Amino acid sequence: MSSPDRTIPLLGPFLTRLGLALSHPAAFVAAFVYMMAWMSLKPETFEWHAGATMAALFMTLFIQRATHRDTQALHAKIDELLHATRAARDELATVDEEEPEEIEEHRQHEHSKARRSGTQ
Repeated sequence: MSSPDRTIPLLGPFLTRLGLALSHPAAFVAAFVYMMAWMSLKPETFEWHAGATMAALFMTLFIQRATHRDTQALHAKIDELLHATRAARDELATVDEEEPEEIEEHRQHEHSKARRSGTQ
């Protein structure tokens, strides 16, 4: 079975970059500007449904931001541990630069290798 990243080559990297962009503070500014434009250009359509929509958008951005911050913190800690451990393989220090599908393939390969050698 082929991964979605191989089926649609540009979709995976695009989604990764989009997720990164949505964690940036500029995304909050863009959402706020959008809300202000909506309220000023079409105030008659900005009812409670619109408020709920905007609340959901802002909560999504908050969650994305917090998740990105936590992930970056974990990566920094793991990078430090990999650099401090002489037995660690160098390719693991840059695995976070790969697409999620490639990381999952790497993990599956490592799990298979561990099962074959009986270390898991």
